Parts: sequence; C-alpha cells; structure tokens
Amino acid sequence: MQTRHLVMLAIGGTIGTGLFLASGFTVGQAGPLGAVIAYVICAVMVYCVMCCLGELAVHMPETGSFSAYTTRFVGPASGYAVAWLYWLSWATAIGSELLGAGVLMERWLPGVPVWAWAAMFGVVITVNNLSSVRAYAETEFWLSLIKVITVIVFIVVGGLAISGVISGGDPQTTGLANFTREGWFPTGFSSVGLVLLAVAFGFAGTEVIGIAAGETANPQRTIPRALNGTVLRLVLFFIGTILVICMMLPREQAGVSESPFVVVFSKIGIPYAADIMNFVIITALVSAANSGLYAAARMLWTLGDQGQLPRSFARLNRRGTPTTAILFSMVGGIAALMSSVWAAETVYLVLVSIGGFAIVAVWVSIAVCQILFRRDHIRRGGKVEDLSYRVRWYPVVPVIALISCLGACIGIGFDPEQRIALYVSLPFIALCYGGYYATQLYKNWVAAKHNTRSLSDARDTVS
Repeated sequence: MQTRHLVMLAIGGTIGTGLFLASGFTVGQAGPLGAVIAYVICAVMVYCVMCCLGELAVHMPETGSFSAYTTRFVGPASGYAVAWLYWLSWATAIGSELLGAGVLMERWLPGVPVWAWAAMFGVVITVNNLSSVRAYAETEFWLSLIKVITVIVFIVVGGLAISGVISGGDPQTTGLANFTREGWFPTGFSSVGLVLLAVAFGFAGTEVIGIAAGETANPQRTIPRALNGTVLRLVLFFIGTILVICMMLPREQAGVSESPFVVVFSKIGIPYAADIMNFVIITALVSAANSGLYAAARMLWTLGDQGQLPRSFARLNRRGTPTTAILFSMVGGIAALMSSVWAAETVYLVLVSIGGFAIVAVWVSIAVCQILFRRDHIRRGGKVEDLSYRVRWYPVVPVIALISCLGACIGIGFDPEQRIALYVSLPFIALCYGGYYATQLYKNWVAAKHNTRSLSDARDTVS
C-alpha cells in the first residue's frame, strides 16, 4: 500500500454511519455546544492514540499491530484478548453494515429481499479481500473518496448557508442562535460525558493504519505521512460537520430517524438530497464492511501466526491474502447479520455492546504499549533521539489517551441505555483470558503426550 491508500483506508473506515447518522443523535442528546465539546475531546483523544500507534507502527510494522504489540509488551494473554475483542467488533460491524445497505436499497428496488442485497454486497467484499491487498486498497480508496467529497460539499454548502450567501432556512434557528436558544447546555453538562463513547465509536477505524503497516511499502516514510494526514483531515471533517449541523438544525430536529445531511441539504434546496445521501450512505456501509473484513481477517492471521489458532489461519494464498482468516471472518459477519434479524434484543445486542466497548479497549492497549515500548527502548540503551518517529510531549500524550479512553468507558456506566456494554464486555474479556489459558493447557498436554510417546518409541527401538 502507498500513502494515499493508507489515508483513504483510515478515513474510509472512520467516515460512516457514525458521522452520517449518529451525529444527529449526539446533538439531540447533548445539545449543540455539548456535541461540539464532545467531538473536540474525542478528536484530541484520537490524535493522542494515533501518535502512540505511529511510534509503534514505524518501528515495528507488523500486520498484527496492536495485538502483536500487546503480546510483546504486556503479555500473550492480553494480546490474545485484544485480538478477539477487535475481531468481534468488526465481525459485528460487517453484519450490521451489510444489513443496513440492504435496507437502504429497498428505497429504489422494494421488490428485492433485503437478504439478497446483503448477500450480494457480502460476496463483493469477500472477493475484493481475497483478490489481493492492492485490489482491496484501490477499491477502498475510491469508495472513501465518494464519502470525502460528500463531507467537503456538506461543509462548504452549509457554511455558505450559515453566512447568508445562499438561502438555508429559518434565521431564528440558523447560526449561533441554536447555541443560546435553549441555554448553553439544555440537557445538562453531564450529557457531554454520556455521549463521549458514542462519538468515540464514530472515530473508530483510524487504527486500521497500524494493521496495514505490515503490508505497506516503506513504512518508515509512509506511516508518519499517512497518520498526520489522516488525523488532520478527520479533525477538520468531523469538527466542521458537527459545527454545520449544530448551526443549521435545532436540537429537537436532530436525531437518528433521518440523516442530518439529508435535512440540511433539503433545507438549502439541493435537488434529490435524499437519493444522493441514500447512495452515499450505502457506499459508506459497503466501505466500512470492506475495511472491517480486512481488519478482522488480519487479527485472525495474527493469532494463527502466533500459534493460538490452527496454522491454516496464517496461511497465505498465491496473491498474499489469508484465505481462511477472510472466510472465517465473513462467516462471523453472516452470523452477526442473522442474529440482528432473529435475535436483535438478545444475542445481537450483546455483540454490539462488546464490539463498541472493544474499540476503546484497543485504544487503551495502544497507549499502554507505547509507554512500555519507550521504557524498553531506553532500558536497552537506545536514545529517544534515535527514533525516526516519536511521540511528542511524552508522557503527556499517552497519559491523555489513557485518561480520555478510560473516562469514555466509565461514562457509559451512568447511562442506563449504554450500561449493558460494561455488563457484557467485562465478562467477555475474562472469557478471552480463560480461553487463552485453556488453550495453553491443551497445547502443553498435547506436547507432553507427544514427548511421552516419542520417549516410549525410542525405548522400544533400543530394546
């Protein structure tokens, strides 16, 4: 992969339904000013996490990325847990993204079953991932470009409407009036903390750069450029988008029933706004599923390469892609899709809760690994100045990443609707650790049995 692929890969994995749909939920829950503050906090958090990931990925460009780093600096059991948490988060996302794309296709072709569209898109992304890394990266580049252009147009057109250059709705609910009309924090300042995790999920996907580091040309040069370019663009896109939404939509009109992009474009008078955004959101969903399958498969490849899964998961086809890991991840996505249809209130709710919590848990592991890597580098006699890419303002940056990520996790404990994420994620993490130690016991038992048999055979030969 090249720099442009990495940048679009991270942007494509990040700009999705979290921005096109959930941004309205954030404004409705926290109010205009609260939403802006939440996005600024999360932008700082993501910047700090990505700086930590950059130092690790440049000096250890491994396909396993943060799972491999956690195994090395924290312990193999923690690396095992991080890999499964991240895999499950993306496997769940694959199912929901395919289902969402199928539902949106009904707008144009209502006679075709949703499952047929989901199956078609699933086959497309599977073939794309199996083809080659280059084919995947090129496809994701163009899918992401559609979303980037849409966001840029939204910010520019919205800015023109807010400044009065073009007509854009009621002056009483446009501009800074929305920030003061109901008071600075109409739902209370505490609501900012409650939406932090939801906003953080919107930024999920930037860490895919670390996973792709092992399949990147000249990572020492490419990764820093990609990280810096990605974080800057995402901050501008997300902050710019939420400012336009807050200045164009009254809080009571913001929600998840309709994309705030559709509402704003309709207010301004953009023709076929709903159809345009329907196409863009379908593109975003397919792009996110495509990135999700790539990331999930690389986590399984890492476990196979470390001997935690059968070696077939680490085997590459002649095009250099892990076939077994990709197909197994796609099966996981299909299972998540089926659970979202037939067990939405039980199984799927648990999967989504674990998947959402897992992203922030992975970010915590990245910050921890960067601190431990820096200490290990110095203990081995290395100098900070020798690092070709290093975190500035160390240790402030990783500490901010840790505190903000942990704060987002703790914040959901005070929200009854999001609290289930803690209830199911913590036991699942314990299950991952238990699974690792059970696997190790089994491997040791097999090895001991094999050694005993070999010794017995040797004695028989001597006899």
